[in-house]
Amino acid sequence: MGKNEFLTPKAIANRIKAKGLQKLRWYCQMCQKQCRDENGFKCHCMSESHQRQMQIFGQNPNRIVDGYSEEFEQSFLDLMRCSHRFSRVAATVVYNEYIHDRNHVHMNSTQWATLTEFVKYLGRTGKCKVDETPKGWFISYIDCDSETIFKEKMKNKRARADIVEEEKHEREIKKQIEKVEQMMPMNNSNQEDEPRIQVKLESGAKIGFSLGASAKNGKEGGKGKGENFGKLGFEEIEDNEKEKKRRKEEKSGGMSALEELMKEEEKAKERSNRKDYWLCEGIVVKVMSKALAEKGYYKQKGVVRKVIDKYVGEIEMLESKHILRVDQLELETVIPQIGGLVRMVNGAYRGSIAKLLGVDTENFCAKLQIEKGIYDGRVLKAVEYEDICKIAQ
Repeated sequence: MGKNEFLTPKAIANRIKAKGLQKLRWYCQMCQKQCRDENGFKCHCMSESHQRQMQIFGQNPNRIVDGYSEEFEQSFLDLMRCSHRFSRVAATVVYNEYIHDRNHVHMNSTQWATLTEFVKYLGRTGKCKVDETPKGWFISYIDCDSETIFKEKMKNKRARADIVEEEKHEREIKKQIEKVEQMMPMNNSNQEDEPRIQVKLESGAKIGFSLGASAKNGKEGGKGKGENFGKLGFEEIEDNEKEKKRRKEEKSGGMSALEELMKEEEKAKERSNRKDYWLCEGIVVKVMSKALAEKGYYKQKGVVRKVIDKYVGEIEMLESKHILRVDQLELETVIPQIGGLVRMVNGAYRGSIAKLLGVDTENFCAKLQIEKGIYDGRVLKAVEYEDICKIAQ
C-alpha cells in the first residue's frame, strides 16, 4: 500500500481535517481550493495552476466578479425562498445556513465586502424587506414569483367584483326606498281630494254626504223595465284632531316599510360578509395564548402586520417589537376608547371604518357611526365586540 493512498492513516486524517469549514482567508475561489493553514495557502498561490487562473482573471476581472456576485445573490435568495419565505429572520442566521455548504460561493469573491453591505443592497433593489434593530439586521423575503403575482391579481379582481356587486345592490335598494317615499304623499293627497259636501244645521253639527248612482233592474207587474235609483248616504266627518292622528299613523306605517327594506338589506349583507376568519392588516389584537405566557406575551397587545392563509397573523408586539406568528383562535379583538376609530372585521359592514360612539357592557356590544365608504354617516346601534377591532395608529 502506498504512502498516501485512500485508506492509509494519513489520508484518513487529511479527510477528517478537511471535512468541516475552514478559514475563509485560506480559500481560493478561482481554483475552488480550501487550504488548512497559511503555509499551504502560500504554496498554492505559487503553484502553476493558480498562476494560470490568475492570468484568466486579469483579462476581465469585472466580468468574473459580477458572475460570482450574481451566483452568490441567487443562491442566497433561493435559500430565503425555501426556508424563510413568510418570516422575518436575522441576516446572520440565513448566512450561517448558507455557508454550511462547503461548495458555496464565498463573499470575498463578490462585490460586497461585508454582510451588511449585501443586506443594504437587497433592501435598495426591493428583493427583501430590510430593517435595522439593536439586535442586528433583519430581513423578510418579498415574493415576486409570477405565480404569486397572478394569484394576487385574481384575488384583487374578485374583491373588486364583490365591491361592484355590493354597490349595485345598494343602488337597487335606494331606488325601492325612493319609490316607496314617492307613493306615500300620493296616497295622502288622494285621500284628501275626495269630494265632501258639508251641511250646516241649526244645532251646529256638521254632516257630510256623498252622491252615488247605482243601477238596479227590477220587474214589476210583468213589465221588464229597469229603473235607476239614486242613493243618498250621510257620513259623519271626523274632528281635525282625529284626522291628524290618522295621517300620523299612515306616515308611521310608511316608515315601517322603509325599515323593513333596510332590515332585509342588512340581512343579505350579513349572510354574504359573515366569514369564519376575521384577521386583517393594520389592527391591534391581544394575544390570549397561554403557551406564550412563559415568554411574557400572554394578554399583550400587538399589531397585525401580515395575514397568512386567512387564519394566521404575523403580530408585531407593541412593547418588545418582536414578531410572532399566532393563529386567530388565540387572538382577541381590542376595543378603543370612545371616539376612537375601529375596523369592522366581520358581519354586514365588513371592511368599513367606523367611529366608536358608545359601549354597552351588559350586552357586550357597541354603538358605531361609519366614517368612510358607501355607508358614510350610518349609525349602527348594536355591534358585537367580536366584529370590531381597534385600528393601529
